[in-house]
Amino acid sequence: MTRIFPPACMRNAVLPNQVSFIGKSFSSPFCPAPYRTDPINPMSTHSVTDDNNPLSDIPPSGKILGLDLGTKTIGVAISDGMRYSATPIETIKRTKFTQDAERIIELIAQNQIVAIILGLPLNMDGSEGPRVQSTRAFARNLAPKVNLPIAYWDERLSTSAVTRMMIDADMRRDRRAEVVDKLAASYILQGALDRLRRG
Repeated sequence: MTRIFPPACMRNAVLPNQVSFIGKSFSSPFCPAPYRTDPINPMSTHSVTDDNNPLSDIPPSGKILGLDLGTKTIGVAISDGMRYSATPIETIKRTKFTQDAERIIELIAQNQIVAIILGLPLNMDGSEGPRVQSTRAFARNLAPKVNLPIAYWDERLSTSAVTRMMIDADMRRDRRAEVVDKLAASYILQGALDRLRRG
């Protein structure tokens, strides 16, 4: 099973201040002025994180599922039980939300997942476009079905970083297209794992 370990220097340089949380203001090198995200009305006791610390609702132990939501596919990655590394698992070809959610629920049950990290595709200036709204709607619909905490993680440049790694590894173009989404999910999840270990 392929594992991806983005260099710490690249993670820190490309995607600093990655956590995005609901109803709070913050800034990053990509977003000099603070901005505010839109609140979500949770539909279950475990819903999308809405807290000063967006990772605070994630249990202290257990595997975490990482998702890179695209318009045609969903990249999936899973952490190990000790949360040291993220492993790309599969790429779900999107059909309808119900079918997509069913596959995610299967993966949650098979791997005893305790929380979900969902990549948030912010614009480079930190603003929110249609893809962010689509991602939020997906999270809002998924939350009551899985009854697990869901935290957003800024995914800006994650696909670009993963693509550079694959090119550096001399991976064929067709092979890159097959694995880029799940590798991006692994990259996103690894960043969240690193933050969790730092506290």
